[in-house]
Amino acid sequence: MFFMEIRYANHILWVLSTPVVIGLGRSFFINAWKQLRHRSANMDTLVALSTGIAYIFSVFNTLFPEFWDNRGLHAHVYFEAAAVVISFILLGRLLEERAKASTSSAIRKLMELQPKAVTIVLPDDQTMEIAIEQVKPGNILLVKPGEKIPVDGRVIQGSSYVDESMISGEPVPVIKERESTVFAGTVNQKGSFQFVAEKVGADTLLSGIIRLVQEAQGSKAPVQKLVDKVAGVFVPVVILISIFTFFIWWLVGGEQGVVHGLLAMVTVLVIACPCAMGLATPTAIMVGIGKGAANNILIKDAEALEQIHKLNAMVFDKTGTITEGKPSVDRIEWLQPENNAEFINILFSLEKVSAHPLAEAVSEYLKPAGSTVPVQDITSLTGKGISGTFNHERYFAGSYNLMLENNITVDSRLNETASQWEEQAHTVIYFADHLQVLAVISVTDKIKDSAHRAISELKQMGLAVFMLTGDNRQTAEAVAKKTGIREYKAGMLPAEKAAFITSLQKEGKRVGMTGDGINDSLALATADVSIAMGKGSDIAIDAAKMTIISSDLTVIPAAIRLSHNTVRTIRQNLFWAFIYNVIGIPIAAGILFPLNGFLLNPMIAGAAMALSSVSVVSNSLRLKWKSLDRRYHR
Repeated sequence: MFFMEIRYANHILWVLSTPVVIGLGRSFFINAWKQLRHRSANMDTLVALSTGIAYIFSVFNTLFPEFWDNRGLHAHVYFEAAAVVISFILLGRLLEERAKASTSSAIRKLMELQPKAVTIVLPDDQTMEIAIEQVKPGNILLVKPGEKIPVDGRVIQGSSYVDESMISGEPVPVIKERESTVFAGTVNQKGSFQFVAEKVGADTLLSGIIRLVQEAQGSKAPVQKLVDKVAGVFVPVVILISIFTFFIWWLVGGEQGVVHGLLAMVTVLVIACPCAMGLATPTAIMVGIGKGAANNILIKDAEALEQIHKLNAMVFDKTGTITEGKPSVDRIEWLQPENNAEFINILFSLEKVSAHPLAEAVSEYLKPAGSTVPVQDITSLTGKGISGTFNHERYFAGSYNLMLENNITVDSRLNETASQWEEQAHTVIYFADHLQVLAVISVTDKIKDSAHRAISELKQMGLAVFMLTGDNRQTAEAVAKKTGIREYKAGMLPAEKAAFITSLQKEGKRVGMTGDGINDSLALATADVSIAMGKGSDIAIDAAKMTIISSDLTVIPAAIRLSHNTVRTIRQNLFWAFIYNVIGIPIAAGILFPLNGFLLNPMIAGAAMALSSVSVVSNSLRLKWKSLDRRYHR
């Protein structure tokens, strides 16, 4: 507007706007034509109609300005309005499409869990490496320490611990011995073993998870936007008003009736240009996403931000979501409360060399106080514990069964303490010499400090809260009791978690899912809104629509309040954009002309359009200063 009077200003605007309107904006015109063929209208129709009319009208006025000059009117152009409207609306859509593009990476990373090559054992006990595609049921395969298991099968020789967290979500690796079942994608730990392949290719559990995730993500129907609903009514009304305006001017406008009618008709269509309406949703979403990031909420999908406040059920995974996801020593109860320095060193030295996953938690706990001593004749007792000799005395660390097998007595006080811990779903490790138990150690996956408060807030908001876990019932019950969750299910496989969410949806519930593991990816893809913990697996994060960057679960209620504020802002924006059109269109049509001779100057129309956009953006920016504390309840 500052350079309107320079030479060839209109031609320069024409050159600059053409690539935007005809090039970048062609999808609007294509979609509008498709809508017209089906006798319907949406936001694309409104954009195509207003920008197309503005562009064509501006081209005519650039080439034939004398048409208006000879009639005492100025030949205005609207090139910049058409280009800006298309640019803003495309920007909003770009932000949404970038978020949607990330969903396929979850599938890709699941596929990467399967190794490309495997080691096959030949009939003469020789081994060779072959491609995974060549594996057939009945082949005997060798898995070395640290390798991923390539297909589903059954162990026939050797033993090891296998990390099955991708299936169960539990952080403690599982002992695999002869006749144990192993699954593709799980990770072998320190030992090696041979197993016979039973399910290969598309039949493996991992392939089943990948297939179900693909189906769940593909089944998501796009939400019918409120803007499209408004546009579906608004577009026909605007067209009728513009035609009606032309005919009224033609009939009662006198000598200049047709000219004024044509100008008024175009002005109506141009002033209906949905700049504010197009900005209403993307500006609020952009500010909402920024507000979320400032509060540790990473929002990848604008649809999720709009939908999370509608949830009436929230499903939580247990391990790594409600709990820390890592076994740690809660406390040690000694037989003799004092003078245990030597025993601490012996226990530390034993657990430091143990292959058992819980041993790492014990050695980490004792590290500040313990030091290594020369324990000899160390024997690892698979599935039971470990033993070793120090100063000609035999020591044991492991399960209660290990104590029974070696006729080791347990003091009544320690026995009672261990029983109490087991009732609370803690794992108990016994440390003993060859005669008696010297200490009992409680190892647990600690519940996050924020869990109880977050679940309490969700209940206050009217959400039903559920917990699903691959862990045993006793542990699930203890965690549910401490966090105030009434409904829970234990021993759940990935497909069972997804099926539970589907059953809630069939009951008419809008379901959110919060998880952190690979085993949660299918449930996350199935839920209406999915939330991943930022310290969880990349696959869970990719499958989810939102990620909690911190481990603080109270961020989830905050995300619901943010969604409520954002959607309310979008509705306010649409209201103001619509009101602008309701007031502006009749004035552009010349409704005031019979009263006071006023005809809307196109310059004023442009300024009013800009003002409506500024009001929408300003209203969206108010989101930045709205609190996400506990004041909002349903």
